[in-house]
Amino acid sequence: MVRKMKENKTKKYKRDKHGVWGYVFILPFFLAFAIFQLIPLASTVYYSFFEYYKDGLDIVGPKFVGLRNYIELFGADLPKYMGNTFVLWIVGFIPQIIVSLILAAWFTDERLKIKGKQFFKVVIYMPNLIMASAFSMLFFALFSDIGPINSFLQSIGLIKSPIRFLSSVVGARGLIALMNFLMWFGNTTILLMAAVMGISPSLFEAAQLDGCNHRQIFFKITLPSIRPILVYVFITSMIGGLQMFDVPQILTGGSGSPNRTTTTMIMFLNNHLYSKNNGMAGAVSVVLFVICAILCLAVYKTSDPAGENK
Repeated sequence: MVRKMKENKTKKYKRDKHGVWGYVFILPFFLAFAIFQLIPLASTVYYSFFEYYKDGLDIVGPKFVGLRNYIELFGADLPKYMGNTFVLWIVGFIPQIIVSLILAAWFTDERLKIKGKQFFKVVIYMPNLIMASAFSMLFFALFSDIGPINSFLQSIGLIKSPIRFLSSVVGARGLIALMNFLMWFGNTTILLMAAVMGISPSLFEAAQLDGCNHRQIFFKITLPSIRPILVYVFITSMIGGLQMFDVPQILTGGSGSPNRTTTTMIMFLNNHLYSKNNGMAGAVSVVLFVICAILCLAVYKTSDPAGENK
């Protein structure tokens, strides 16, 4: 009896000792997360309640001011920049998800027998590999007043004078939305294709035997079955859209022209960081974080009406 108790203690000791190594292996991640993510996040929230900026060679603050930074933000142009950000994201996301769903349904439908699927997958994914800065410079050159697009339209007689794409609200926002669409629809298509291919073929076969047409199969079987991936795509796209910076920054030279209608929240945040206004920059960051959290939670709740994830 005593011998068995000693053996049990030895086994338990070995299990406990082996369990410690698991914590050792995951420790570097948590250390890196705390140093590069958690501490800066806490610091950002902390300084958002302070007046803390650089005025020439002088540093003002940190001086606690409570909610004054937030009040000044919402009393200034922050709501306008929030509206700009949502408009630019929605205008680019709607065609992205529609085209991606259509392509995913086509490429995964065995009855269509599309040839060269691998080639088309590579082609539609290639824009995702191009840096946003390079993409912006390319579009700036193509759609400038003396660019190839205007020259071509004038040469065929469609226009008499160059179209100033970047000087109109519709033109500038349209170009930004078009670039975001071209850069990301390939990635979205690949994700949705993987989701569709994960659906059991027996469901489609049963629907065909019951006489369902392509439209009924798509809306009654395909869409409900890939809902988790659609939610993932929507949330990640929304977060990326709210963090939109490089495309409008480079395309408009940081001015958000015309009349700041393409200035996003991150561009607004960058202006405060550039001017060394750490307090206001922290407040903008906190507002953006709260908006992302609320929207993600709302999307998650509305996508699970039956409470399946409870």
